[in-house]
Amino acid sequence: MSPIVPARSGAWLFFGLAFGWTWLFWILAAILNISAQAPSGRVLVVGGLLGPMLAGIGLASLGGESRRDYWKRVVDGRRIPTCWLAAILLFAPCLMALAILVDVAAGNEATLAAITGRAAPFVAAPWTLAPFLLRVLVYGPLPEELGWRGYALDRLQAAHEPLAASLILGAVWAAWHLPLFFIRDMNPHYSHGVGSAWFWLFMAQVVAAAVVYSFVFNNTGRSTLAAIIFHFMSNMTVELTNVTDATNLYATLLWIAAAVAVASLWGAGAVTPASASVSAKR
Repeated sequence: MSPIVPARSGAWLFFGLAFGWTWLFWILAAILNISAQAPSGRVLVVGGLLGPMLAGIGLASLGGESRRDYWKRVVDGRRIPTCWLAAILLFAPCLMALAILVDVAAGNEATLAAITGRAAPFVAAPWTLAPFLLRVLVYGPLPEELGWRGYALDRLQAAHEPLAASLILGAVWAAWHLPLFFIRDMNPHYSHGVGSAWFWLFMAQVVAAAVVYSFVFNNTGRSTLAAIIFHFMSNMTVELTNVTDATNLYATLLWIAAAVAVASLWGAGAVTPASASVSAKR
């Protein structure tokens, strides 16, 4: 059965639905000046996070074959080769480790002490690790990847070569976060604010990361599960180790370098087997 929503227009319909749902919750929190740490603030923040997931699931459900493919890519771990699983698990920790080494080598000796301070509570109370990991999963990887890579990327790659599709998705993904910078106590977004150096580094890192995510997605049989795990490892690593502005700067530069490396592997106008098969299906 062909999907009811055409591939070439489906991405933009998805973006409209995802933004509409998410921004409704987040802008409301910002206008009412509700703290992200208050119970009502947490409900609004998490409610907004569901936007990409709900839009992706909703649109995928409109077509029989599209629906089956959508959920198979979420649960089928066999799509991820062992070598790619290792890369997915290790890439973000290794990237941040390199950023930290550069930070320390530049004379910022307080970085290691700060990282130790973040890890100390989990060493003292190991049972707090599970809630932490669950929060990391819910606050981004799971609800976002069921939409960005789970639904939108296929549609963009049906109309554009992988690099262009990734840059479009990255720009949209970065813009989607904008209301977080206006929600009180939604740190580090709120504490830095729109227009700050941290703001621009965040935006650049999201766009660069989107290119790397696409490379992972296309080389794991279009696996949404791979994207969720990759996103989870990235966010968990940042939560534990991104402790200084300098570390953030070096990490962003490394993400950009990784994106440039991926783009050089694709080459101008290259079409991956994954995107080619998607185009054929549509």
